[in-house]
Amino acid sequence: MTPAAEPPLPFFVYGTLRPGERYYRRFLQGRTVSERPALLSGALLYDGPGYPYAIAGDGTITGTLIEVAPADCPELLAALDELEEYVGPGHPRNLYDRLVREALVDGRPVWAWTYLAAPRLARELIAGGTPIPGGDWLTWPDRPAPPVPRTP
Repeated sequence: MTPAAEPPLPFFVYGTLRPGERYYRRFLQGRTVSERPALLSGALLYDGPGYPYAIAGDGTITGTLIEVAPADCPELLAALDELEEYVGPGHPRNLYDRLVREALVDGRPVWAWTYLAAPRLARELIAGGTPIPGGDWLTWPDRPAPPVPRTP
């Protein structure tokens, strides 16, 4: 399925796409309709090389539910798929899989796109990765400092 044919769902982001983080400004700033604190149950967070990985598991991840205008969804999906190295459903070259998962916003379920580590990577993380206790990238002391906005 091409991004143009994908449903215009919000995005659950948990790492460098969260507001104030490295890729938020490049991909999302000025394109969002709403940004709300959210939780993703049934997932665990692991440290990566400057960004986190989420995998399916018995935990909860803290993040942000990002809504964009439906007309912007196809272009944004394509850009985020490239960033997250997502080639397509079940593709062996995927770093992440883009999945529809249920996020909780103010205790209410909302279907959203999210990127979870592809199965090969998830197995490696379980075998020897570094879990992020509490599932919140913003509280992880080893994460890179967010960029300092430049003033004109």
